[in-house]
Amino acid sequence: MPVKILADSAADLSKEIIKQNNITVVPLVVLNGTHQYLDGIDITPKKVFDDMRAGKVYTTAQVPVSKFLQLFTEIAENDEEYFYPAFSSQLSGTYNAAVTALEEVRQTYPDVKIEIIDTLCASVGLAHVVEKACELAQKGMNAKEMVPFMTKYAHEMVHVFSVEKLEYLYRGGRVSKTAAFIGDTLGIRPVLTVIDGKLIPVQKTRGEKKLFQAMLDLVEEKAGSELTDTLISIMHADNLEGAKKLKAAMELRFGCKNIRFMWLGAMIGAHAGPGTLAVFVEGKNAPKLP
Repeated sequence: MPVKILADSAADLSKEIIKQNNITVVPLVVLNGTHQYLDGIDITPKKVFDDMRAGKVYTTAQVPVSKFLQLFTEIAENDEEYFYPAFSSQLSGTYNAAVTALEEVRQTYPDVKIEIIDTLCASVGLAHVVEKACELAQKGMNAKEMVPFMTKYAHEMVHVFSVEKLEYLYRGGRVSKTAAFIGDTLGIRPVLTVIDGKLIPVQKTRGEKKLFQAMLDLVEEKAGSELTDTLISIMHADNLEGAKKLKAAMELRFGCKNIRFMWLGAMIGAHAGPGTLAVFVEGKNAPKLP
């Protein structure tokens, strides 16, 4: 039986990708006051973004250890094999919760066939990693064989994004109140990336043209300029118009022919906020399948 792929909802996978690859998805938790929702199950990104525009504040929580214990025990009892590329340990406790649960399950089922890697990725960057894992599974690799390739591949994934308002990052504790107020007052659009699994601001811009130029400069630095046929994901948080403009800019600069649009999910969207735009592509040093 071929290895199966496990993902968490921070990967922002579309329903089509999940169904096509038979991926098992573990939902993270999205909170609004006393209301608790399972990401991707009983709350939609559109609902979160509409509420945030109206002033509501959302927070998030990792997958609890108990959920992984239940799932991993079922996998062991059914003698199944799973590979799990997890959400960055620098942005969530989900990876550590999964590792803790697996160690406990191994005490009862020492031969359980589950491999977990810390991808250091988030959102659609993580989706690219999950999809690559599906490719390896289809080629017949087992979970243990997948670990070295997938770890290298994940750590070369390029994340380039910008939020519409720094206020949303402030609400999530990512920037100070003063920085958010001044930035939004001046119309600053920051360019951010993920380095070693952490969210890192790279540049401050003003105006859409300068924003796109800065984003694409960073894409070229990390992924190169030969991107004609490379799969590129443009992610948006209820900002399809902005995503289309960013796509046009990428096509003009790089001659891209393989760009897709994807939604930012509720979990990460609760921190980044509506209007967010991002580009995800494998880095120029990412390993290639044999």
